[in-house]
Amino acid sequence: MSSVTFNPAPPAPRGKGRTAAPRAPMGPTPHRWSLDVATIVAWLGLGISVGLTVVDETRGELRAPGGVLTFIGSATGMAGTYLALVMVLLASRIPVIERVLGQDGLLRWHRKLAPWPISLIAAHALLLTFAYADAAKTGPIHEFRTLLSAYPNMVTATIGLVIMVAIGIVSVRAIRRRLRREVWWLLHLSMYVALAVAFAHEIALGPSFVGHPMTRLFWSIAWASTAGVVLCYRVALPVVRTLRHRLRIVEVRQEAPGVVSVVCKGRNLERLAVSGGQFFEWRFLVRNMWWQAHPFTLSARPQPPYLRLTVKDSGDYSAAVAKLRPGVKVMIEGPYGAFTAHARQKPKVALIAGGIGVTAVRSLLEDLPPRSYPEVILRASSADQLVLADEVAELARHRKGRVHELLGPREGVDLEAVVDLVPDLAQRDVYVCGSEGFVAEMTSVLTLLGVPRAAIHYEAYSL
Repeated sequence: MSSVTFNPAPPAPRGKGRTAAPRAPMGPTPHRWSLDVATIVAWLGLGISVGLTVVDETRGELRAPGGVLTFIGSATGMAGTYLALVMVLLASRIPVIERVLGQDGLLRWHRKLAPWPISLIAAHALLLTFAYADAAKTGPIHEFRTLLSAYPNMVTATIGLVIMVAIGIVSVRAIRRRLRREVWWLLHLSMYVALAVAFAHEIALGPSFVGHPMTRLFWSIAWASTAGVVLCYRVALPVVRTLRHRLRIVEVRQEAPGVVSVVCKGRNLERLAVSGGQFFEWRFLVRNMWWQAHPFTLSARPQPPYLRLTVKDSGDYSAAVAKLRPGVKVMIEGPYGAFTAHARQKPKVALIAGGIGVTAVRSLLEDLPPRSYPEVILRASSADQLVLADEVAELARHRKGRVHELLGPREGVDLEAVVDLVPDLAQRDVYVCGSEGFVAEMTSVLTLLGVPRAAIHYEAYSL
């Protein structure tokens, strides 16, 4: 089979008797106001969810034995459940929000928010147990047993809480880093089960629900809307996009030791709006791989009818990708990511790639204007690990830019070398892509060199 070529040079201009090859459009421009609107709506929803608990409470209920604890327990339960729904919405990757925050931003907010719903829901369970024990004049352990045996949905609700706490524990950074991505994904998938059983429990027994139709209506809308968003963006849209483009692998070729490019062929790729630097979740429909999706950045903008990703062997899944054969069908979810030319604020840019981070840099270069004068730094442990270097050099040349190679051990970034290569870094937008450690180290170096935080754009490859 003949090799499929990706031409790094700009497409030939239209002229007499010739037409340019079709090109996929760039992804939509991110709008910061969409994030502001979403934030206002989220805070408003939190206020309503807690406010309904407050207004539904009567003086008599508060004065009754265990009344105050019941009220506080209900309020913490409502707040915790609402914040859990917000976490699910963050994970659903709503396009207008994801384009602004990107994967790193969504994960950052997800991790900041995560302790709150788990803590509040756990407090809800403890407070109501003590409140009911106070009202029944029994001990909390006896009352907990009574709740499990005598009240509907309490066993499933307890299981849901245990699942949430378990997810919180494995989310601790030291534990998370030791888990395989597939295990991490399955554990987080169980969060949907936990929330579903929690909703059934609240509707049936929640003090703020029983006899309060407005509260039931609000929460029914909130749950239905959240489920609808998840089904739309994480299920329906990927299926529609996959059926529209019908991608199949046509070539797998080695780019460097442990690095392969996978070229897919499909239909209507000129309609696939994607920006350079973005990634898809890829699901290869073969045995032992079809049930899981992994993120890989496009290493080139779509060149209809072809699409290319470049993968480094960094685990069982990526090693299996290298063994795929032509003809394998592919499902895609995305595109995702804010590591795009849309983030650029200054006329000139610098692009810094650590290892396989070159894939995002290479595709992003295609979206830069002809005279953006990009300074590209490629970091690798050895020369044979400089993947796609020739294509990067060609793209940079067409934009009046230069490519610099930094070779050596992974540990430490030579501050003086970076300054020597690109002395005007502080006057540029700087894009950094690579492993989490490389991105964190490089971001610190750039800050020391006086590059404003707003001018640093990064994509970290992580779990």
